[in-house]
Amino acid sequence: MTDSLADPHLTYPSSTAAPKDGPRDIVILGSTGSIGTQAVDVVLRNPGRFRVVALSAAGGRPALLAEQARSLGVHTVAVADERAVPALREALAAQYGADAPPEVLAGPDAATELASLPCHSVLNGITGSIGLRPTLAALEAGRVLVLANKESLIVGGPLVRALAKPGQIVPVDSEHSALFQALMGGTRAEVRKLVVTASGGPFRGRSRAELASVTREQALAHPTWAMGPVITVNSATLVNKGLEVIEAHLLYDIPFERIEVVVHPQSAVHSMVEFTDGSTLAQVGPPDMRGPISLGLGWPERVPDAAPACDWTKAATWEFFPLDDEAFPAVGLARHVGGLGGTAPAVFNAANEECVDAFLAGTLPFLGIVDTVAEVVAEHGRPAGGTALTVEDVLEAETWARARARELVAAAAGTAGARTSGARA
Repeated sequence: MTDSLADPHLTYPSSTAAPKDGPRDIVILGSTGSIGTQAVDVVLRNPGRFRVVALSAAGGRPALLAEQARSLGVHTVAVADERAVPALREALAAQYGADAPPEVLAGPDAATELASLPCHSVLNGITGSIGLRPTLAALEAGRVLVLANKESLIVGGPLVRALAKPGQIVPVDSEHSALFQALMGGTRAEVRKLVVTASGGPFRGRSRAELASVTREQALAHPTWAMGPVITVNSATLVNKGLEVIEAHLLYDIPFERIEVVVHPQSAVHSMVEFTDGSTLAQVGPPDMRGPISLGLGWPERVPDAAPACDWTKAATWEFFPLDDEAFPAVGLARHVGGLGGTAPAVFNAANEECVDAFLAGTLPFLGIVDTVAEVVAEHGRPAGGTALTVEDVLEAETWARARARELVAAAAGTAGARTSGARA
């Protein structure tokens, strides 16, 4: 095995060690999203431990970004959408009054610029593969990368592995944070298996035939987690779990055949590590992302009372079920894609993002999401690149995958419309 990108047995290099006489400086990317807003909450409740120096967001919620900037006292804010700048400046003026507002950066490279600012840690909470360049910038600048943007690791795995020093990445996904913590129970040579838990989403127990008529509203009704629409649909299809299998392989350098997915509806056990002596260590807690976020920001120290704990005075039942690969083929497809490597994961992720958008817009049925992604992956074939992968390779593959997915969606919609017209005639 090569060195793990996320190794809980390593502490940060001395060059990035948190100062003992003051709070730890951090940058939050994607501050107005689900992860970002919870990270801001953790920081505001621990002012002596953390200090945010910069924030970035897409630009769709300028009032919230301005409010965050004022409450945190940041030096710089950035938005990806340059059209959001006038609204952001107006919101900042309302928040700051006569006081000088923070510097404003804008454009697709603004978050990447923030990621290399002088600080201890960069929390990448951006959604989607657009988080790749900020991830690479943070690593190249020697920052500790608190990684919630799984897509950047998945689509740019070789690029990230080439830059990251052992232990430089601390994962924020609840499953990978759980593995990170459970791995402290033994050496890497003693690890037999990683067990990634899945809630099963809102459609656990349904057959493939029963999933054919799933609606947008049903797919967005997650039973245990409150997340954004894209991640919620990914959870319903289990694409999210497939992405997490690839991420676990890349973070911990464990072969795909030793990474198992098990369905756990209660979402109390976030993941487990099985060791060679038969012992299994599990990380447990209520479904609250502030726990993994605070661990990432504070590592190697824990942040007291960051999230609620389990109430052991109340009776509870935890269930575990094997994954139904026929009804939910996304995990198997992700294993295949991860094994191909190169640009295949980028194609998988980009095609899925397009298909989820189409499903949410009502132009693609639920089962069509993974079916279309599988078709795009098959057409892409075995990719070139390997360890010689470049950012341009990834972007080119994503562009092709998005275009091809849109073509397939449009063709399927046209066929369905023709059938409907024929039936009415």
